[in-house]
Amino acid sequence: MNLKKKVLSVSLSGLMAISAISVVSSPVSAVGNGPGAGNGSIQTSILHTYDSMVDYLKTQDAKQEAMQLEIIGQTVKGRDIYLAKYISNPDNPTILFLTQQHGNEQLTTEGALEFIKHLGTNKTKGILENVNILVIPMLNADGAMGDVNFSLDNYLADGGRHLTRYNANEIDLNREHDKPIGSMQAEVKALYENVFEKYKIDYMIDLHHQGTLSETEGELVSGSILHPTNSNVDADVLERSKKLGSVVYHSIENTGWGHIGKYDGGSGQNIGRNGAAVRYGISTLLFEMRGMSDHYIESYALGQKSNGYLIKQTITTLDSTVRAIADGSIENADVSFWDTLPTQKSRSGEESDE
Repeated sequence: MNLKKKVLSVSLSGLMAISAISVVSSPVSAVGNGPGAGNGSIQTSILHTYDSMVDYLKTQDAKQEAMQLEIIGQTVKGRDIYLAKYISNPDNPTILFLTQQHGNEQLTTEGALEFIKHLGTNKTKGILENVNILVIPMLNADGAMGDVNFSLDNYLADGGRHLTRYNANEIDLNREHDKPIGSMQAEVKALYENVFEKYKIDYMIDLHHQGTLSETEGELVSGSILHPTNSNVDADVLERSKKLGSVVYHSIENTGWGHIGKYDGGSGQNIGRNGAAVRYGISTLLFEMRGMSDHYIESYALGQKSNGYLIKQTITTLDSTVRAIADGSIENADVSFWDTLPTQKSRSGEESDE
């Protein structure tokens, strides 16, 4: 798809003031003992379905001159995978936001959709002249819709559908990234062939969810972050990844309601943040939000009372990083916090979910 002729120059100043009103009323409960599965029903009916997400994206595409909507491939079950892109100058630094490699991790998608909407507002000015933005708001649409070739009868959520980590073939898409492209599952193959191979991407944030009981310093986290940890990652790529993490960490910690830990993740190239960094030299960051949208383990799924602040946390993450890249301040980001950032642990011995 060709670029639209008239590019709307927008920025994100003022975005958070709007978002705070629309998605959350009292984010203070994010820190510490926020609602768990027992403190609110686990509902999928309040989340976008695949079809409603597509309608939302098409509506925004029609409204926004700067936005282009591209289909990068299809899922195992034949659903189109969408990429929302804002490219005003191919020479600008480019950031990719990737959500829902795991289909039961949807609040990051809800935040990404809010972010896309606000990129088209007239209250924002100056950002898209200086940074290119790519957003894949739902890579694993089959898992998100529960349209899979295995049973989900033991999953917990109400609301008309279940959401599962895996794709339709019961494969974890975030363990595919070291394979030859032709051997990958359809969703990851589309990501590689039509995004990583097509665009010069400088930064990527891979947005996930984890369980509800991870903590640092005795306090439940609202999320956790990790740079690439594979030994083959170039030193400059790693340094820029740490700077990306610095921007996110300080934007969340400074809110007063977020609490961020260091994720205890693997070093294998099969994991997205490592695979993209090694193969394409992309500076990557994993962000694991607290709680999942559905699961068969009760302590993994978070009640809907927590949705507001987690959506806001996603918007804050996307907002802060595009502004820092656009104005160049990311180059001066202090990475020393990584040396003292506590690695999270679980109160219940939950395994890693990346």
